Amino acid sequence: MTVSRRVCLQWVFLLLALVTVSAASDSPKNKYLLFVGTYTAKESKGIYAYRYDAASSEVAPLGVAAETTNPSFLSIDPSHRFLYAVNEVPDYKGGNTGAVSAFAVDPRTGKLSLLNQVGSRGADPCYIAFDKTGKYALVANYTGGSVVVFPLRADGHIAESSAFVQHAGSSVNHERQEGPHAHWIEITPDNRFAIAVDLGLDELLVYRFDAKTGSLTANLPPYAKLDAGAGPRHLTFHPNGKFAYVVNELQSTITTFSYEASAGALHKLQTVTTLPKAFSGSNDTAEIHVHPGGKFLFASNRGHDSIAVFAIDGHTGALTLVDHFPTQGKTPRNFEIDPTGNLLFVANQDSNTIVVFRIDPNSGRLTPTGRTLHVPSPVCLKFMPTE
Repeated sequence: MTVSRRVCLQWVFLLLALVTVSAASDSPKNKYLLFVGTYTAKESKGIYAYRYDAASSEVAPLGVAAETTNPSFLSIDPSHRFLYAVNEVPDYKGGNTGAVSAFAVDPRTGKLSLLNQVGSRGADPCYIAFDKTGKYALVANYTGGSVVVFPLRADGHIAESSAFVQHAGSSVNHERQEGPHAHWIEITPDNRFAIAVDLGLDELLVYRFDAKTGSLTANLPPYAKLDAGAGPRHLTFHPNGKFAYVVNELQSTITTFSYEASAGALHKLQTVTTLPKAFSGSNDTAEIHVHPGGKFLFASNRGHDSIAVFAIDGHTGALTLVDHFPTQGKTPRNFEIDPTGNLLFVANQDSNTIVVFRIDPNSGRLTPTGRTLHVPSPVCLKFMPTE
């Protein structure tokens, strides 16, 4: 082979490699839709959509995806074909209940088509999640103080509920804990138990979940207690499944639990504040997430208007404060880590903005990227791949 021919072939291989790399960077794996749930009492019309390129971090607005009332929390099914929203209202079709809406997703446009809407069997539903099979949706009714399981049909429609549990009791805060207020419910990593977080009872209620029938039955032990007046709001598991973290809205704290998977039992380990020592104003915590890498935990403060970042000890689950980072907006409610684990999107409800931060992979510290999205009353963020 001549030198010139060898050099020519080397250039051909180099060009092919560059084309392959370019194609990989444009792979659908880097393409997502970002859906935003809102409160619609003011300017919002419902659910908004954005197109997100994880490779370039570019975000493009797609406008209103669906008009619906108070879609305060969203969940996307594992097949990425359907989106479900709770409609956080106290009165649906004349009954003392909110609603749950099912939508088909158009991955090309981000538009949502309503499939059906059902009563949530309790007032003001505020959370929805799936079991690991994707065949059931679990809903927490805040004012109703109850949790519900809905079977999901293959075509995405919501069927009649397969389980309903009414919580009962109260706690020490007479204004906020006069009765049960279910605020969160999800399935454990092994799909055997459902954990319901009840702000009004200061309890994490544990139910055995039957994935064949969609039923809930009280576990033994049936619950784990938080400190009186803590007001637990949301829970998140560590990726290793050994620890669970609960953000307490009324006391602005985070409680760490070890999780005994064989028994569905939670054991309290530690409670830390989400606020700086010098802060003396009013504050309510909102969202909590563990970074996919398992090294850091994030929680939002409404009042201090910050994200509190903690380092996680992978062996003990213990939290150590990294720092507090201003969200550049008012009332940071929900936030979401992007699918790459590189960026954190914060929904500032009362300033009508979503502010994007970069996560330092070594320290967990947050740095503003300069990107700010404008959407009325944002309260929930969900990414969906568009492969």
